[in-house]
Amino acid sequence: MIQSIMKSRLLWPIVILILILLINLFFDSNFFSVEVRNGHLTGSLIDILNRGAPLILISIGMTLVIATKGIDLSVGSVIAMAGAIGSMSIAGSEGAGLAPIFIAIGLTLLICTLVGGWNGLLVSRIGVQPIVATLILMVAGRGIAQLITGGQITTVYYEPYSFIGGGYLFTLPFSVFIVAAVLILAVVLTRKTALGLFIESVGSNPNASRLAGINSKNIMLMVYMFSGFCAGVGGLILSSNVMSADGNNAGLWFELDAILAVVIGGTSLMGGRFYLIGTVIGALIIQSLTTTIYSIGVPAETNLVVKAVVVLIVCLLQSPEFRKRVFGIGKVKRKGEQKAREGVTLP
Repeated sequence: MIQSIMKSRLLWPIVILILILLINLFFDSNFFSVEVRNGHLTGSLIDILNRGAPLILISIGMTLVIATKGIDLSVGSVIAMAGAIGSMSIAGSEGAGLAPIFIAIGLTLLICTLVGGWNGLLVSRIGVQPIVATLILMVAGRGIAQLITGGQITTVYYEPYSFIGGGYLFTLPFSVFIVAAVLILAVVLTRKTALGLFIESVGSNPNASRLAGINSKNIMLMVYMFSGFCAGVGGLILSSNVMSADGNNAGLWFELDAILAVVIGGTSLMGGRFYLIGTVIGALIIQSLTTTIYSIGVPAETNLVVKAVVVLIVCLLQSPEFRKRVFGIGKVKRKGEQKAREGVTLP
């Protein structure tokens, strides 16, 4: 049993998360304390869950994209678009009941899903490289968000809108329930149906999958649409949390955080097997790391440097060529040694 635990891909991410959280005890002895104030739970751990909700959401979508050997660099811009669409949809709706919020949510999620589908079409139907296809929307999406808001920070005065990212349900932040719902949906679809196997098959070998009868193009289209949907939900949470839309800064660098969360969680950038629970742990590691850096007084700029270095290290360690050249892992054994292991006597 101990060997199976040591081989688990979740072991080291959990250990890293615990270590990061324990570091905070040196600077705040009450870091792990959770108490009830004004009818809801408060504390540093609750704040990490609440603030990390958008990152967890887009990381879930990014996991399925990476599992198909793709990448989605546009999630940060889609977050900005979602905030802009949601905020502008309910502008001037104060006192209009709950109808505007449902219209805003539905319209935002629909457009973000279609935008993700645009990425999927470029990748699956036209054959554009995923990094290029999503880079186009990464640039254009933020410009679209600025066009929607007129290049200004748009403030929302519609109180029900704040409940999405700042409300509480059963003493917990409402954003936690949103994350749980999306995660359960993803787990059910990928682990309780054949969809997960199809995604892993496409990521491992799309040509073999096609010959086996799997429509790899539709699978890739679907995962990019789901990534856009997750980014849209994350954008609504971020926008409602601050009751405004900022087309220039909303979701900035979230694509880097999402990729880092996915690879820390054990999903390889080479495609194939993916681990949604590991991705959630990876996203919590990123948010805990951000909280720790801010709490100990390190300049905010260092935060980006640390994340970039970790991404580089993880990518290098996942590269077979890098491991072969640096650590000698994967080198072909000499013919004599190989025959000896097979029990064959050389003449």
